[in-house]
Amino acid sequence: MAIRSIITAPDHRLREVSKPVETVDDGTRALMDDMLETMYDAPGIGLAAIQIGEPLQIIVMDLAGKDDEPEPRYFINPVILDVVEETAVYEEGCLSVPEYFEEVERPAKCSVEYLDYDGKKQILEADGLLATCIQHEMDHLEGTLFIDYLSRLKRERILKKLKKEQRLAAAE
Repeated sequence: MAIRSIITAPDHRLREVSKPVETVDDGTRALMDDMLETMYDAPGIGLAAIQIGEPLQIIVMDLAGKDDEPEPRYFINPVILDVVEETAVYEEGCLSVPEYFEEVERPAKCSVEYLDYDGKKQILEADGLLATCIQHEMDHLEGTLFIDYLSRLKRERILKKLKKEQRLAAAE
């Protein structure tokens, strides 16, 4: 396992649409292991493969608390089958948009079909933070960031600050 670099906005790669995984094999599992280690190191609760420069439909997440036993989840080629009309608002952040948190409204529940770590088809009924996290990470697979749900003014302000921080870090 290896910790990979996380791409941050406004990097154009984050806007790529990820491709389906053809075969779940040892290489796929090694990538997911790297993603999980990278996510834990960051630290975060979810990570899409595109965030480490791999445009594949793979998501890892772990919503366990800091003092709880880890509960890693792996989603390959996830597809949302259904969402409810009821919505929920959560304050979201993103490892690719570091240090910024904003409230985002999304469907409160969703069902998702995916392949697990071993390539077996699964269906999950999710609500609460799990539903929000799945939808957030699946947005990455389509090249969408949580800041795209904000007003244009807020989004542009965040991106401008991120560019400035990147320029300052590069100058050091």
